[in-house]
Amino acid sequence: MNYTLRQLQVFHAIATHGSITKAARHLHLTQPAVSLQFKSFSEQFDFPLIEYQGKKLIITPLGKEVKIHAERILDQANELKLMNESLKEELTGTLLLSIVSTGKYVMPFLLGEFLEKYPSTDLIMDVTNRSTVVDHLLDNSTDFALVSVVPPKPDLNALPLIDNELILVGNEIYAQRARKNLDECRFLLRETGSATRLAMEEFIANNNINADRVLELTSNEAIKQSVMAGLGVSLMPKIGIKRELEQGLIHAIDHPALPVTTQWNLVWRKNKKLGPVAAGYLEFLESKLSHFTSKFNR
Repeated sequence: MNYTLRQLQVFHAIATHGSITKAARHLHLTQPAVSLQFKSFSEQFDFPLIEYQGKKLIITPLGKEVKIHAERILDQANELKLMNESLKEELTGTLLLSIVSTGKYVMPFLLGEFLEKYPSTDLIMDVTNRSTVVDHLLDNSTDFALVSVVPPKPDLNALPLIDNELILVGNEIYAQRARKNLDECRFLLRETGSATRLAMEEFIANNNINADRVLELTSNEAIKQSVMAGLGVSLMPKIGIKRELEQGLIHAIDHPALPVTTQWNLVWRKNKKLGPVAAGYLEFLESKLSHFTSKFNR
């Protein structure tokens, strides 16, 4: 057989995403280029790697086996690429992170000292919604994910980091209304699947609050701006609204069941062979955990 690493990357992306279009987007290639590379690769096998059921692309049993071997080869090729660099005293390479949107208030503080210590280290950090973060974990396209609720997957490791304190907030007028009767308030919710939304739904249900009036927004920033504009109340991570609380743009609403405290976790695949940079960052976090805990709990 005479395949190239690019062909392996293309097939692995197609098998992972179940779509040539999505594979092209993931690899930052054109769809015709991906189709051509896949055609050249698949023609080296006597049996098909994919089939179509209607418009749906299905990976054949042979294709699933080939994907496993392709992943191993690509991992080994990446290890060879980094081997020479990892032998140097100064750590070099790229750290890949996928974090939920509210994690943008936390992750920079967990990175600063590490990047300063290893200035030749590059960083790619994707800030997105929780479902996409989980997808990145499962398709092995990230080293680590930052989440406040660990996905219920048996093949994941998790390193508990710092507390994530959620408080109920509104603008001055809405906060006054909420303190009298929460049932009369409009509730601003994150999208389905968000850990913050789950916490808010549990708070509402556990305290028998009548939340008939709701608005759904798909980012923490949209929630914050809507709270300040007086559209309603919401449960929000305190770390992301400290300045607005100090300036009186947002007001905390006391309740016996609050605050709700979850925990930020660094998550990665159990079977993933961490590269030098990822392994170095994990070791750094573990050694600095007590420092970060005391810093954020002030």
